[in-house]
Amino acid sequence: MSTMTTTLTKTHSKSKYSYEAQQKKYGWIMGAPAFLCLLMFIVVPFVTAITMTFTNQRMMSPHPVEMIGLSNYERLLSINFLVVEPNRDGNGQLELNRDGQVTYPRLRTLIRKQYPELHGYYELRSVSLSNDSKLVILAKDPTFYLSLWNTLLFAMMVVPLQGGTALGLALLVNRSLKGTNFFRTVYFAPVVTSMVVVSIVWTFLYHKDSGLINEYLRVLSFGSIGPIDWLGDKSWAMPSIVIMSSWQGAGVQMLIFLAGLQGIPKDLYEAASIDGANSWQKFRYITLPGLKNTMVFIVISTTIAAFGLFTQVDVMTSGGPQGSTTTVMYHLIQKGFREMDTAYGSTISVIYFLIILAIAMFQKRLFDKKESK
Repeated sequence: MSTMTTTLTKTHSKSKYSYEAQQKKYGWIMGAPAFLCLLMFIVVPFVTAITMTFTNQRMMSPHPVEMIGLSNYERLLSINFLVVEPNRDGNGQLELNRDGQVTYPRLRTLIRKQYPELHGYYELRSVSLSNDSKLVILAKDPTFYLSLWNTLLFAMMVVPLQGGTALGLALLVNRSLKGTNFFRTVYFAPVVTSMVVVSIVWTFLYHKDSGLINEYLRVLSFGSIGPIDWLGDKSWAMPSIVIMSSWQGAGVQMLIFLAGLQGIPKDLYEAASIDGANSWQKFRYITLPGLKNTMVFIVISTTIAAFGLFTQVDVMTSGGPQGSTTTVMYHLIQKGFREMDTAYGSTISVIYFLIILAIAMFQKRLFDKKESK
């Protein structure tokens, strides 16, 4: 009897392992096209880009490609500092300009005559010191650091604005009201519209003289608010792009939030109503905790998407005014394709990938810590 039981157990185990192996085999076969596409269009190009960063390859160059080691990385990441003393006259007094401000020698002249080892560096930012001198932060590619800061600024503004707008729309369409399906379609329509088309339309809306937004402001304020140069003023250019991007992309997050809202048990709301909870208490103690995992996904995915900002900048501002809207992706395209410096463009993409990966991992770890508490 025990021998028969052992034989049946072994037969069952073999059939089980055979079934699992067969399922794995079919899984690999079904996933092979996707794996092949990932390999061809993501892994191989990324490895090629890494290899290219160690060369001086350019598009349409008559010179052969040469290995230059870490020169591209050194050009991209190099930062230095220089303390610049103010100009003084023969009596040692500070020289002032017409506005009464302290003057300083030209940085290019200073580097050429006194600091030749800083050749190739350009001013990134300057900070005034207490003794009338100033600290100048230098970089070989100051545009990269400026564009990185602009991208971070865009992400910090667009993630809460777009997420908050999407949550509000999801709460609105989740109510059992007439015309809910219509409003879902209206709110989602900008997502399926080409970003180029949306950017062109909003460029007309933002126009200083004939834009509809300025016209509304003039009418509603009875002329007290003058025309705002939304895309020509460095103080307004980035917020204008943030508003447009949030409006265009909120539809996707709305649907994700809506799915999360519909997954919260209604019994919790009914129990809270019996206990006398008001709408704000229900939202704070039931809705928000129930959407925790949804919010983690939306924050991480929206942050990654925000770091890919390019089309809006390219169509609406071309990185201006005064570099206030240039982003890393825009800088990458400028260097890699328009200036045909493919090796340097590849270097920017590799470093940028590592930065985005680090930020996404930091966000995930931060949310995991909060969840474990």
